[in-house]
Parts: sequence; C-alpha cells; structure tokens
Amino acid sequence: MPSVTETLLSWGIEPVACTRFCEQPNINNVGGSKDPDLDAIEGLNPDLIVVDREENRLEDYQSLIGRGIDVEALHVACIGDVDPEMRRLATRLGVDWSQALTPQRPRREVKAFVPIWRRPWMTVGADTYGASLLSHLGIDVLFSDMDDPYPTIGEQQLADTEIDVVLAPTEPYPFSERHIGMLKSIAPAVLVDGQDLFWWGTRTSAAIDRLDQHLTAAIDGG
Repeated sequence: MPSVTETLLSWGIEPVACTRFCEQPNINNVGGSKDPDLDAIEGLNPDLIVVDREENRLEDYQSLIGRGIDVEALHVACIGDVDPEMRRLATRLGVDWSQALTPQRPRREVKAFVPIWRRPWMTVGADTYGASLLSHLGIDVLFSDMDDPYPTIGEQQLADTEIDVVLAPTEPYPFSERHIGMLKSIAPAVLVDGQDLFWWGTRTSAAIDRLDQHLTAAIDGG
C-alpha cells in the first residue's frame, strides 16, 4: 500500500513489489490493495509482506498466511496509531523510528464536508485516519458521526446541512480545479492534497504541517 511503500523507501528499504497505487513505476506491481495477484506475490518469494487492515482484505491476508508467507498486518485508523504501528514495523525490520507530531491545533469553528467520491457522494467517518488528521487540525468533519467508516451522503442531506467549506482531496477521487465550480454549489470549496490527508507513516508529521499551512491560508484568511 502507498503509505508503507513510501515509508520503506524512506528507510532505505526497496520492496520487491508494491501495489499499482503506490506510484512507484520502477518497482514491480502485483495488483491493487483489494485485488492483489497472490500467485505473483508468492512467486517473488518475499521474506515479509506488509498489509493494513484498513486497506487490504481479510481473505487475501488469510490466503497469504495459508501459503506459508510471513505477513505483518498493520492497523492505522487514526493518527494516534501511526507511531505504535510504525515502531512495530521498524522493530521487525531493524530500523530506528522516531517521529514527534506537532500539538493538536485549536478548534477552528469550521464545519467541513470532505468528499472522497461522487455519484454517490461519500465521505470519511470518525474512525478513519483522514478524519482524525482533520480533527487534529481543528476541523469539524461533517457526517463523521454516522455509523459507517465511509458514509454515503444523499443530495438532500447535503442540502439540509449547514456546511462552511468543502475540503476536496485529490484522491481517492481525483478532485481538481475543474470540479471547484460544481463543489461551490455546495459551499466554498478548497482542494487539499489527498496524499497528505490519507497517506501515513514517515510523511505524517510534515503532512500535518503542510495541511495546517494550507488550511490557514485557504479558510482562516491567513
């Protein structure tokens, strides 16, 4: 998965393979997070496979274990999980890990809709890394209290909700400048870096600072 691949590379460890979403054209890819080529993975004879409970399917994890492959399963559902999970992975790989996060920002009194998909609209629930990061930055994420990690939001729900700003990440749905006009029909809209919002690991600390600066300039008038 992208977060782990990026982290391993920053530790000086090049994986024998990664997913097609990792944006590493020089590394062999073995499918996606939800549809890995298990035979190709086994054929590479890896010493260790790293998966994440949020990104990878239980049945694929079980299949890899059943093939006699050593698998390390991480679980990062909020920014508070990053340090212990990275420390655990670093220990397995004999790498030193140390990263201190800057303190939680004051509440901004801003209620944001964070779309991660359209047709239908989907957003992030409270028990997700992206929502926890925005909360760390003082943003109130609308609909995050729904009983679903990735709630589907109807048009009427949007119309009936007081929204201060739409924070549109550049992934997993590729929101871009061409969507701003459409998004502004909901509320004032700001693009945010989807990798900084959703990729975790060695990027987390700097991503928090970058997003904080971006949000300060875009919605705090700073």
